[in-house]
Amino acid sequence: MVAGGKPPATNLLLVGCGKMGGALLKAWLERGAARHVVVVEPGSGADGFLGDRLVERHRKAEDIPNIFAPDVVIFAVKPQMMEAAVTPYKRFIGRSLFLSIAAGKTLSYFARHLDDDAAVVRAMPNTPAAVGRGITVACTNPQVTPTQRRLADGLLSAVGEVGWVEDEALIDAVTAVSGSGPAYVFLLIECLAKAGVAAGLPVELATRLARATVAGSGELARLSSEPASRLREAVTSPGGTTRAALDVLMAPDGLEPLMVKAIAAATRRSRELAD
Repeated sequence: MVAGGKPPATNLLLVGCGKMGGALLKAWLERGAARHVVVVEPGSGADGFLGDRLVERHRKAEDIPNIFAPDVVIFAVKPQMMEAAVTPYKRFIGRSLFLSIAAGKTLSYFARHLDDDAAVVRAMPNTPAAVGRGITVACTNPQVTPTQRRLADGLLSAVGEVGWVEDEALIDAVTAVSGSGPAYVFLLIECLAKAGVAAGLPVELATRLARATVAGSGELARLSSEPASRLREAVTSPGGTTRAALDVLMAPDGLEPLMVKAIAAATRRSRELAD
């Protein structure tokens, strides 16, 4: 995984300003990555940016001034809304890079709905992007130039780490691991808190312990050069309390096979959505 440097200031067209689109826009503005951003958002998602002099908001694509020439068109709408969202931007083919962060929408999908000549980057970010701790994996079609790929890398790295794959089929597994992964971590917090309550802790304290423990352990893993297995072993004393718990979690029917099944199910579903 690589993290890009500060992206150059560019003209951006952001289609959709929900949670992920808004997180990206906030980071681009903070990092000086945008010279001018036109946002197309019919709802209230862009309302918080209306006071920014670099942001121009429109309700529909037809309202975009004809003189506006974006370097990048970013599709940040829900996958089920993509078909209606893509077509109005065909006029930028040959002039702009198209960057999609929609799950399940393949490069061939954009070739069908835009044109074979469209330069497209398909990216899968995750929700920790909202706090600058996201990770995004992306791939390109053959029309994307090295300069355009660097531009996309810079924009995506504004909200966290970025990795690239040559095989688009891997994006389904990426979606299952990191795209959906925050939900698994949040479930761990829920389960850890509930287990603490079952062991006799007050709800508020159990919840606080669970959240702080998961957050702190994640930051320790991020900053450490040690593999996760070594970090786990450092907490585990022979015959101690951690060992007793791990004997349950690492049993043949424990956490690892359950996680393998979960990732496989999410990967299958990602492929189904793409089809």
